Amino acid sequence: MGNRYRRAVLVSGLPRAVAVATFGTITSTGNNVRQIRFALKYNFRPPRQRKGYMQLIIDKLIGDFERGALSRRQLAVSLAALVTGAQAAPSRSGMHAVSLNHVTVRVPDVHRTSQFYQELFGMPLKQHSEKTHILGVGKSFFGIEQKDGGPALDHYDFGIAGFNADRAAAKLKARNLTLEPGGTKESFKFRDPDGFLVQLNGPGYVGHVGS
Repeated sequence: MGNRYRRAVLVSGLPRAVAVATFGTITSTGNNVRQIRFALKYNFRPPRQRKGYMQLIIDKLIGDFERGALSRRQLAVSLAALVTGAQAAPSRSGMHAVSLNHVTVRVPDVHRTSQFYQELFGMPLKQHSEKTHILGVGKSFFGIEQKDGGPALDHYDFGIAGFNADRAAAKLKARNLTLEPGGTKESFKFRDPDGFLVQLNGPGYVGHVGS
């Protein structure tokens, strides 16, 4: 595979093994090259345009198959590669969540709940205050807060790659989402369209129990 086409396959977002199986060794400017160009065009389309553009690509592949330019196997593998590339293509307008950093619940008795999870699941007590406990769960943690309205889910938290509070807030505001009061440059919360309270920060965030 020539350097130019090797680079095209990698940029398209398709896994190398799938790309090689789909496009083969490229030695001419035939159907294989056209398929790479379709994949490239598709992956660099804005997310809102991808659904319609994928249909165009599928129609093109089926047309090639019906004209005898693609075998049944080539069609099947090409469609599989297209779906794989679509799943791998990042959204340029969003953020990249890389971990479920923590989940926090509200309970009527923080000490009772904390003791239960420590004893049953072996979760170490990482931080605590009078009404908040943070228990370790691998690289994540489980927050327990003594508040009215429990037992209930309080919020969940996503660790965002390369987290920047100002950029993240701007992306949320562009979607007409409102930030909750009390946020910082390290972490903040917002309500998603269903009303769930969501917290965002970097993947290494370890939480704070306050006083």
